[in-house]
Amino acid sequence: MNTSKTAIEQSEEDKTKIKFLASVDMPVFLISGGVLVLFAALALYDIQLMSGWINAAFTFSTQTFGAFWQVLLLLTFVIGIFLAVGRTGSVVLGGLKAPEISTFKWICIIMCTLLAGGGVFWAAAEPMAHFTSPPPHFGGETGTKEAAYNALAQSFMHWGFLAWAILGSLTGIVYMHLHYEKGLPLKPRTLLYPVFGDRVMTGPFGAIVDSCCVLAVVAGTVGPIGFLGLQVSFGLEKLFGIPNTYTTQVAILFSLIGIYTLSAVSGVTKGIQLLSRFNVILAVALMVFILVMGPTAFIVDSYLHSFGLYLNEFIPMATFRADKGWLDWWTVFFWGWFLGYGPLMAMFVARISRGRTIREMILLISVVAPVITCFWFTIVGGSGLFFELTNPGVISVPFTGFNLPAALLAITEQLPMGFVISVLFLILTTIFVATTGDSMTYSVSMVMTGTDHPQTSIRVFWGIMMGVMAALLISIGSGGISALQSFIVVTAVPVSFVLLPSLWTAPQIAKKMADEQGL
Repeated sequence: MNTSKTAIEQSEEDKTKIKFLASVDMPVFLISGGVLVLFAALALYDIQLMSGWINAAFTFSTQTFGAFWQVLLLLTFVIGIFLAVGRTGSVVLGGLKAPEISTFKWICIIMCTLLAGGGVFWAAAEPMAHFTSPPPHFGGETGTKEAAYNALAQSFMHWGFLAWAILGSLTGIVYMHLHYEKGLPLKPRTLLYPVFGDRVMTGPFGAIVDSCCVLAVVAGTVGPIGFLGLQVSFGLEKLFGIPNTYTTQVAILFSLIGIYTLSAVSGVTKGIQLLSRFNVILAVALMVFILVMGPTAFIVDSYLHSFGLYLNEFIPMATFRADKGWLDWWTVFFWGWFLGYGPLMAMFVARISRGRTIREMILLISVVAPVITCFWFTIVGGSGLFFELTNPGVISVPFTGFNLPAALLAITEQLPMGFVISVLFLILTTIFVATTGDSMTYSVSMVMTGTDHPQTSIRVFWGIMMGVMAALLISIGSGGISALQSFIVVTAVPVSFVLLPSLWTAPQIAKKMADEQGL
């Protein structure tokens, strides 16, 4: 009897394994997973050696492809706007007549997923960085209101229209049509189908395309997860006296893994949606508090003036090439980071935007979300600039050495109820990173299966994999995470060529669908 039961159990296990292997794209799984394991192993073996290799590749990537990336992002934004305002704007995407997710929930998910935790720490730190060291496009003296306005305008360039547009506007159209209406798998290689046809859908070419895109997004997600462990640990020591040790950092990471993995397992309509909604409510509450209790007049003046500067200097800033050294570590670095996210973010956007029109999708991603993001940067970073102008050194001194969490906490400490606000910002950042973790776990799992409902076991594997890799890398200090951040930009090179065809394939698809829908 016991033998029979064991045999039955074994048979069931075998069936589960066969089902798993049949549903997972094993070449992509092995290539992307193998490179990540090798990366972690090399980092643990000799971080100096690996950092040297990656820095050399980073320099080559930014200097060789930086101008191409600037043009690619600019054209993606401009073409998307034309599609949104023309007759193609009324095209309904995804094969549904009505949206499956309410507008508020949809906006919440988009904002939290694409802005991510970087939008909290960078909102505090980047304006201060440009204030203390003016960007070459603006130049001028530091310590003045004009320098503060310029600093915010430069930050808007990096987190505004172009950054958002590459994350799902044109590519979202391509995915929505080819997956939901033509039945092609929800994989990065599908973006190249209009150019290469069936050749890219099977064989090694498609597997390499998918693997590069998975590597880029996993690197781009592991980086913020690891940095969150370092940053929150710093904050806990400063606020509560909890020792900033590796044990504390790992405890934070495993808590984060638990949150975003459970969210990813529960799916888009449950955990991911709930987490995003809570995050937006908390972020709005903090924005209102700072706007009312903080330097209100300066925030309003700075937003209007700096946004006007951003619009006026939009093309010159977007095409700035006069100082390549500065560009490589600022604009081109950010463009590489966002490009790396591009294909998988677009897959996620396609998954949650069924039933939306092209106009709704592009205007939210390329216009509304950037405007909100810029206001968020003014609320947080603008407050920091005001405190620095009023009391020089109060923010810039803690920020010395590019200490992002110190800049954020220095700002929140200047506000009424500073301790409480500091704690809430740490919670907000944690959940922001969790919303990125769950959506990217979900998206990577979609690549592995080609469907928009990947198996639970695959989601759990990638959720844990990214957290464990972050824990391994921070065990060797911030150098491991920094190397990964540079690696993101290297992986953006092949990914940018995957995104390139959408410049012409998205308009073609939009026009074809407009004709089919009688618009």
